[in-house]
Amino acid sequence: MRQLSTADGSAGTVGLLDLHLARIGGATRVTRQFQRTPLYILHPIYLDPGRPGMAFVYLQHQGDGMLQGDRYRMDFDVADGTDVHLTTQAATKIYRMEAGYAAQLVNISAGAGSFVEYLPEPVIPYRHSRFAGRLTVTAHPQATVLLAETLLPGRVARGEWHAYDLYCATTRIRRPDGRQIIADTLSFGGTYDRAGTPARLGEHGVHAAFFALAPPERTAGLHTALLAGLGESGEVLAGVSTLPFDAGIVARLLGPSSIPVRRALHTAWDIARRHLKGAPAPDLRKG
Repeated sequence: MRQLSTADGSAGTVGLLDLHLARIGGATRVTRQFQRTPLYILHPIYLDPGRPGMAFVYLQHQGDGMLQGDRYRMDFDVADGTDVHLTTQAATKIYRMEAGYAAQLVNISAGAGSFVEYLPEPVIPYRHSRFAGRLTVTAHPQATVLLAETLLPGRVARGEWHAYDLYCATTRIRRPDGRQIIADTLSFGGTYDRAGTPARLGEHGVHAAFFALAPPERTAGLHTALLAGLGESGEVLAGVSTLPFDAGIVARLLGPSSIPVRRALHTAWDIARRHLKGAPAPDLRKG
């Protein structure tokens, strides 16, 4: 049951999701599961004809979005040789707050030879909302991990254009020995550090980032392929860079609205999948 937030924003809902996934009998299975509402999952489904043993896990949220004081944590332990796709069923809405903030921690551990995709739907921060998020990925050097995050400007139909008070999301990628590959932070506020200033997003309403982690011998040529594929979208600005320590590739996307950015992100996902695993991006059946 959701608690009502107090005046200082200290009260809220604590949502927990802890999954361990392993390959059993030729397919990925959930071998350990703990959940505390409002976070939960249903049974994994298997919908990729190119990788029939890959489990697709839809992360569910009981309620419309995050309120002040909410604290969510999701831990995913993916064993060696395991294939899993993690996604949310719908966009994450961050509601207006009188005080305090909402926070979400996501921890992913990808074992040797695993193939992990974490491609959630966009985050939509409403006017005067405050959100702090951290995604930490611990990836074995022989793991393949595809990550994406998308920030929308708010409820544009109601005149919101990055009108939140704070949006801060950090992506950290490291090795099992603790060596950090990157720490990437997207941080915008409601006064001097607004997202719409020229030094930040400028006139572009939507920001997306796409990370492809894989052994260096398999990422050869991926940079060129992503540049060529993303360059075909006239509505989206795209840049592609290599990550430190030959860990992989990152692509940045800026666009005027969610539809062209979503298409470009899907293009990046499809290119990376074909290049790294020889299988196209499947239909996620989200309607």
